[in-house]
Amino acid sequence: MDKTTDNFSPEEKIRYARQTILPMIGHEGQLRLKNARLLIVGAGGLGSAPAIYLAAAGVGTIGLIDADTVSLSNLHRQILHSTPDIDKPKVVSAREKLAHINPDVNIVTHQKRLNADNAQTLLAGYDLVIDGTDNLPSRYVINDACFFLNKNFIFGGVHQFEGQCSVFGPGGPCYRCIFREPPPPGEMPSCAEAGVIGVVPGIIGLMQANEAIKWICRIGEPLAGRLLIFDALPARWREVKIKKDPECPLCGAHPTIHSVKEYARPCATAATTTDIAGEITVRELKQLRDQQPDLYLLDVREQMEWDFARIEGAHLKPLSILEENFEDIPKDKPVYCFCKLGGRSQRAIEFLKSQGYSRLVNVKGGIQAWSAEIDPAIPQY
Repeated sequence: MDKTTDNFSPEEKIRYARQTILPMIGHEGQLRLKNARLLIVGAGGLGSAPAIYLAAAGVGTIGLIDADTVSLSNLHRQILHSTPDIDKPKVVSAREKLAHINPDVNIVTHQKRLNADNAQTLLAGYDLVIDGTDNLPSRYVINDACFFLNKNFIFGGVHQFEGQCSVFGPGGPCYRCIFREPPPPGEMPSCAEAGVIGVVPGIIGLMQANEAIKWICRIGEPLAGRLLIFDALPARWREVKIKKDPECPLCGAHPTIHSVKEYARPCATAATTTDIAGEITVRELKQLRDQQPDLYLLDVREQMEWDFARIEGAHLKPLSILEENFEDIPKDKPVYCFCKLGGRSQRAIEFLKSQGYSRLVNVKGGIQAWSAEIDPAIPQY
């Protein structure tokens, strides 16, 4: 499949018949699909739909890069995976499903995280990139690497009930023309913290697949210079025009970014990103709590999360209302602060420091780590 071909087997002709009869695709368009090499960064919620539909459409080589394994909380939206795949590497699970959908497609797996060091090498082997990530640092790596490689990438993003889609590439605005720099770690919640309705990644992922087919077949009007925004609650789409920013630090007239750079991950621990009193692992916290049962544990998740899963004896102070509800938190003893993963507790610590608190400790990995390593009876979500 690495070499271009202009031949179709009898089975392929039948498989793609409903597609090739479209005048704008035809035999030539199907050949373009067969000879295309496309990389999907992320084999999760956003990556699932384009992987399935592009394999079905006959894209000849589909690369998948993801370092993660399948977990139960993935399954409501990551339709490439199913219950028997739990704990299996996502790229392995995805390759198995896609091989069943279309055995003629070459699935290349990269079981690793895309980063500043490997991005240009990995992306160089593909014609087109689909952003199926769920975090901002990876998105900037994709954007910058594609810019330096003169490649297009199809952006997708989801948050709760909303999704976005656009195409960034040579000559047009880049992602930094809209968002120059990622926010500080922990400021923007990930899907794991903010939540997302399962159908939204599917809807946006299908839009990405549609843009990929259009780009490969050279048909239609690409989403370059346009950002589509979908709100699932009123079921409305709106379009925002994107202009190239002449002051963009990457693609502007006087660029200041000359190589792909790495940003801190969304839930980087507070000890590496801000000057707090310290952090503690859940195992260390368990040992300490066994010795001192009256430790003050501060849970800054929301009430709905607390109702679903909690650590007994913890005190709930949701981050969203912490500014109006912190006065009874003790200052004369250590406060061990946690959330789901570690991002919100970091922000809570930063706020409490501004209010004169000094004995603050971030619980690394939050309640998810506590569930995984200390108390499996606490459900993960």
